Amino acid sequence: MKVLGLDLGTRTLGIAISDAHHMLARGLETFRFEADRYDYAVGRVLYWLAKEPVETIVLGYPKNMDGSEGSQSIISKDFKVLLAAQTDVPVVLWDERLSSKMAQSTMIHSKMNRKKRKSRIDEAAAVVILQSYLDAKS
Repeated sequence: MKVLGLDLGTRTLGIAISDAHHMLARGLETFRFEADRYDYAVGRVLYWLAKEPVETIVLGYPKNMDGSEGSQSIISKDFKVLLAAQTDVPVVLWDERLSSKMAQSTMIHSKMNRKKRKSRIDEAAAVVILQSYLDAKS
């Protein structure tokens, strides 16, 4: 069984998946949806759950640097509720502070061009979130 990682934005959902041994995370896609239409994003997660044997979903939880919740944190909590209503796979909120910055830095270091970075930042952030979760659990 694998672990699915998610980085939720207002119009995009970065999706990553672990290997069966929970050692490595790899990106699957950046799913784009109409602004604030989180039901579409839930549908895409359900698509991947039907395709892959997943035991846990790790959803990025974007706290502010001081640890407080911002508006995007609340959206993530609401998204967790939407997902939980449609699947029995447990959903874990995972602190994702600086995940996008780390993903951006990794892509720059690998010399990925700006256009490609922009289109794949959410997927890369999902990989960072998921890998952080996997590393903490090992």
